[in-house]
Amino acid sequence: MSTSKIVWTQIDEAPALASYSLLPIVQAFTRGTGVEVETSDISLSGRILAQFPERLQEDQRVEDNLARLGELTQDPSANIIKLPNISASVPQLKAAIRELQGQGYDIPDYPSDPSTDEERETQSRYATVLGSAVNPVLREGNSDRRAPQSVKNFAKKHPHRLGPWTAENRARVVSMSEGDFYGHEQSVVMTADDTLTITLMTPQGDTVLKDGVSVLEGEIVDGTFMSVSALRAFYTEQIEAAKSEDLLLSLHLKATMMKVSDPVLFGHAVSVWLGEVMDTHADAFREAGVNPNLGLGALHSSIESLPQETQEAIRADIDAVFAQRPALAMVDSDKGITNLHVPSDVIIDASMPVVIRDSGQMWDAKGGQRETLAMVPDRSYGPMYQAVVEEHKKNGALDPATIGSVPNVGLMAQKAEEYGSHPTTFVVPAAGTVRVSTADGTVLMEHEVETGDIWRMARVRDIPVQDWVKLAVTRARATGAPAVFYLDDARAHDRNVIAKVERYLLDHDTEGLEIVVLPPVEAITYCLEQIRAGKDAISVTGNVLRDYLTDLFPILELGTSAKMLSVVPLLNGGGLFETGAGGSAPKHVQQFVKENYLRWDSLGEFSALGASLEHLATTQDNAKAQVLADTLDQAIATFLDENKSPARKLGSIDNRGSHYYLALYWARALAAQDADAELRERFTPVAQALGDGEEQITSELIGAQGEPVDLGGYYRPDPQRASAAMRPSPTLNAVVDGM
Repeated sequence: MSTSKIVWTQIDEAPALASYSLLPIVQAFTRGTGVEVETSDISLSGRILAQFPERLQEDQRVEDNLARLGELTQDPSANIIKLPNISASVPQLKAAIRELQGQGYDIPDYPSDPSTDEERETQSRYATVLGSAVNPVLREGNSDRRAPQSVKNFAKKHPHRLGPWTAENRARVVSMSEGDFYGHEQSVVMTADDTLTITLMTPQGDTVLKDGVSVLEGEIVDGTFMSVSALRAFYTEQIEAAKSEDLLLSLHLKATMMKVSDPVLFGHAVSVWLGEVMDTHADAFREAGVNPNLGLGALHSSIESLPQETQEAIRADIDAVFAQRPALAMVDSDKGITNLHVPSDVIIDASMPVVIRDSGQMWDAKGGQRETLAMVPDRSYGPMYQAVVEEHKKNGALDPATIGSVPNVGLMAQKAEEYGSHPTTFVVPAAGTVRVSTADGTVLMEHEVETGDIWRMARVRDIPVQDWVKLAVTRARATGAPAVFYLDDARAHDRNVIAKVERYLLDHDTEGLEIVVLPPVEAITYCLEQIRAGKDAISVTGNVLRDYLTDLFPILELGTSAKMLSVVPLLNGGGLFETGAGGSAPKHVQQFVKENYLRWDSLGEFSALGASLEHLATTQDNAKAQVLADTLDQAIATFLDENKSPARKLGSIDNRGSHYYLALYWARALAAQDADAELRERFTPVAQALGDGEEQITSELIGAQGEPVDLGGYYRPDPQRASAAMRPSPTLNAVVDGM
């Protein structure tokens, strides 16, 4: 029997812990079926260690698995299950470095302000780890993200609670009216292959910001910038508005994935919030190395190096600012962690759906919920969220028991529209003109910029757009649902995309299909109308809205985005299968370490595995893989009907117990099927053993709860300790390991 491989990624936080329990089950069930499940470490700590092999002992070295997987995506036989990984901010990177150093890894500190060639080289290596480093490498295809039917059916049978909305609700989402990325965007379509240069021209001379940017014929190239003076004026205005209207103030960005732009946008919010404190204590802040981009939390830590008298004066002035300002939204009221404390806590795709879910409210410093004025500075997508708020004020909250579904077809192949994750975003060092020119000197676009403005280029190649349109038509044909392209003809980039969409739709049979192109505000209103009527609508979006909407609609429909199925048909024929989002992963780890209880729901992993096996069966002609996929689907349906997802409270089944029940139901389905006699014979005693041991196994799993767990690390747990903690049932282990 030929063997086909599934690569299961080793990643971070709660989903990484869950793998210590789930993966042995998966490997046991697939053993002997021609399916081999192997692992690849692309965790934040693994990616850090891969950058410094020359400094590590041989047994400490980690290969550059991300690069290897990037190469694998070009192979038609590729089959990768990608769990959610950390998109690291600078504070997260520094914390991971400290932990690894404490574990005996000889890696250098992160140089925030490099002054030597060695420090600059070190910073350059670490830059490859920051932000959304993983996704652009692995996503060599466009995204088909949807709720599995079994999950959607369960959500309708057991609807989660959505907060009420009325016309009197004062919550709103605000965006800039000028000076933002949207307003300054220029876009061109390349007429031939070329090499571009980005130059900053000033009276003092020209500086090449980036050269050697290779582009292809048909590629869309955009350039735009954010005016920081306009941004700061916007923040000032909204602070005053929230104060006068007695609204909670909140900021919503993507300061993890957008690793160059959004941390700076975040930093300006921090410094505008602090106001005169920044000027009054400028010398002390400079001495302490305070960087507003790292948040209020890092500021408080940095000033601890200053004399006590200076610290007290700064803290008194900060307290005075908080007393004068509007109430600030909190990430953790009990610990005093505000919306401006840590940039990696400000993740718009996770935060804005919760605002909608909770009636336009966020938590305040007293632990209560209040209506918020939500700042989303750039107009490219901020008004779309406001459209959702207005629709809810008019029509009330959605009803998960009756609404339809909004799956997503997202443009992301070959790093399409990677705003901020690429090396062509810059904080402008001096006032002047940013010019983009071709190899022969032809000027494609120019922008007049001021010192500190954020200029960026993004690109979309032609082949990904063709594939995106094809996928949208395919899904519309398969489901009968309308496909809605979220494209704004008032925006330079979108006008060029619209022209391509209209051209490539002609290559497909669209008779009988409803395919519309609408600006994001109108598009999301259309989708909401559809699902309120119990119908479906496919959102067909660019890369950023792919990220945003595949949290928004799942949280409204299902209560979580962790249960979504994300299939990425790779351009060369392979498959990438992504599990749910990991936004709640840090809190789950904290709870696990405190009381040995893991709430992480692995349903996303279950669904991804099923799709992976089905893809393998189809592409590798493996009949056993198809049986595994079919029976896993049956097991997931039973799992949901029996409500075996992790409960919320200690003393109930947690993540580990949910894995046991999936194994039980999967084994029973395999023992009952007639498609493969060998598998039926093999799994009949397994199903019997797992069923007979139910009381003992659940007793052992629940009995392990309640005491603190020492994993030996957060970013890089000790594998033996993590495995022991996640596999505490000797009875279950004996069955699984004996298969």
